[in-house]
This record gives sequence, structure tokens and C-alpha cells, in this order.
Amino acid sequence: MKRPFTLEPRPGDVIRGDIRLPDPGTGPHGVARTAVLVVHGFKGFKDWAFFPHTADRLTAAGHTVVSFNFSRNGVGEDLLTFSELEKFGANTLSLELDELHLVLDRLRDGTLLGFIPDRVGVLGHSRGGGSAIIAASEDERVDALVTWAAISTFDRWTEEAKGEWRREGRVWIPNLRTRQQMPLDVALLEDFEANRERLDILGAAGRLNRPWLVVHGTGDDTVDPEDGRKLVEAGPRASGHWVEGAGHTFEARHPFEVSSPELDDALRATLAHFDRALRG
Repeated sequence: MKRPFTLEPRPGDVIRGDIRLPDPGTGPHGVARTAVLVVHGFKGFKDWAFFPHTADRLTAAGHTVVSFNFSRNGVGEDLLTFSELEKFGANTLSLELDELHLVLDRLRDGTLLGFIPDRVGVLGHSRGGGSAIIAASEDERVDALVTWAAISTFDRWTEEAKGEWRREGRVWIPNLRTRQQMPLDVALLEDFEANRERLDILGAAGRLNRPWLVVHGTGDDTVDPEDGRKLVEAGPRASGHWVEGAGHTFEARHPFEVSSPELDDALRATLAHFDRALRG
């Protein structure tokens, strides 16, 4: 069973999400009061390719699943197209992290689900994985974490690129799938530089003393597998699962038609980790 929800983190911005509830009796232990929050990455959205499939697999295993769009991810009311490019341009890392905490709060206090889950896990992909690491380090109510192809630092720009960004006030990022040029205002860079300590992913990883599975494809040319190795080394309870030959999205494409062996591999490891960490 799936139902939508909305939250308003500030006037004019809307977080749009879905709640998937397992059927009674599903999963190896029946319906446990466990929940998993799914966090998309840069140029991602909750209905992109593998996210609905992943949420369905987690729900079939007996977890309640919450997925959502950050309010300024660029995807509007139709939930499928980047129709809000000005909001995308005005996004910041701190804003997304605060929104992630808001959804976690509403999940943990029972507002979203109608009940308070016993345990909560978070699954984050790419930049969303970096945000999930920081959020989990700041919120002890996160009981387990899985990151897919997560970045180990938000500082992914050259000094030359930063200089141009400051001079122009805005840069443009191509979306190869949609053929759109997507704006990024310099406020994103300024926010990162003003909040370096909080937005230090590896520093947060070193403080994260909860079960954490780092999943990364060995063929990822978007986020180097070295990022995954750094995360495993930094996390006191982190372990790595390497998907041989897999790229950044584990060979999934949008629109999603069928799973891939690489995605199946990532999902098996993820389901096993949440089963141990949330039900063990």
C-alpha cells in the first residue's frame, strides 16, 4: 500500500514523498515496526529508475519505506520532470540536510506513519549518501545506514571552477538525459564554505558508530570507488560491498523497465544488512 505526503519546510517550498506500508505477514519475521528512509542524490528524484523498485523490494521484506523529493531538487508537481529549475538553482547542501532531518523527525515522532517505528534505517545514493552519513551522525535515532555510490566529500570543484562560479554568480550543469542546462547559484558554494565543519562527510563518518554498509560499483566513473574505500576506512562500524563492474546507478536506466544483475546484487546486500541491523 502506497500513500503520498507533503511537508512544507519553509513558505513556497514543498517536500513531496511516498509512504509504502508492507502487507501483514510479509517478510521473514512478519510485519516488524521498522522503517527505511530513501534519499536521492544530485539530479535525482524519488521516482527515478531504481528508487520505486528499491522501495518495493524493501517493503516486500516487511519494512515501511519513506521516499521523498528534496523541495529544491528541481522536480515539480508532476513528479517526473525538472520543471522547477530556478528552485534547483537556489538549492544548498545545508538546506537539503535540514530537510532530511525534518523528514526523519516526522518519521520518528509518528506524524508520517501514524505509529512510532521501533527502528529506522536510511538508504542514500550518491550525494544523498553523503547527506545521509551526516544526518545519521547527527541523529542517534538512525539505527542503521546503507549508502550506494556515496561521495566522500562535497568539495568536488576545481579552484578554477570555483573562481568562475564566484565571478558569474551561477554555473550551468548539463543533464544528459533530459538535455536541459541546470543552473547552480553561487549560494551553494558559499553555503559549503561557510559550513565546512558540519558538511565534512569523512568527519561525520568517523563519528558514526552504527551498522553501516557501503555499496559501490567497481566501474563507477561518476563517483570513484576510492570514495567508497575512504568511507569504509573512516567508519568505525562500516563495511564495504563491491559490485563488480557496476557503474554509478548499478546499470539501471530511466525509465525503469527491468532490474540488472548489478542492481540485484546491491539490493541483496542492502536487504541483508537492514535485516540484521534493524531486526537482529
